[in-house]
Amino acid sequence: MINEIQTQKKVVAITFDDGPNPIYTPKVLKIFSQAKGKATFFMIGEQMRNYPELVQQVAALGHEIGNHTYTHQKLSLLSYEDCLSEIEKTERLIEKLIGIKPTVFRPPFMDYHEDMVSLLQQKGYTMIGALNLMAQDWGQPGVDHILKTTRNVIKNGSILIFHDGYGNRSQTINAIQILVAELREQGYQLLTVSELLDLDKKEEAEVK
Repeated sequence: MINEIQTQKKVVAITFDDGPNPIYTPKVLKIFSQAKGKATFFMIGEQMRNYPELVQQVAALGHEIGNHTYTHQKLSLLSYEDCLSEIEKTERLIEKLIGIKPTVFRPPFMDYHEDMVSLLQQKGYTMIGALNLMAQDWGQPGVDHILKTTRNVIKNGSILIFHDGYGNRSQTINAIQILVAELREQGYQLLTVSELLDLDKKEEAEVK
């Protein structure tokens, strides 16, 4: 599971889980449009089926859509066949809606087993974690807590996790508005996860 890359460049990847959501996803899109940045949205298949136009809008604005399973279950509790189904149903839906096969995957609850690792490798996915798990924005711990715990782990190449789906996400939106402005002021570029991974490969190749 990749939580960060090593780079000298001032770049971070901000990610959002559990959408799309008709209230909060558009607010995230507005913040990133104003900041001229890109994000990665790890979307749930069921939610995508409910809001297909929103999926297409996210992609049209240049953001990345990652696979976050179809029904958001703990994969360690599922059989290999059920895990495969969760991944492939969402994959097919993403391809159908935006014409691009996803290449990044985040397991719900960051929960997975060893069989999942080989399954993802076979399917060409990179499993993505994050450095600011202690922010726990999904639990609405307060804007100050979300910001403080996230600021503590920000550095070149950080991957950060937030949530735009399920429940009231107003604290997340408020925190993101502040954080994105701070990052831009500090000279950080906001990249998609795949852009970050590509940068890592490019820098490794240059070293060789």
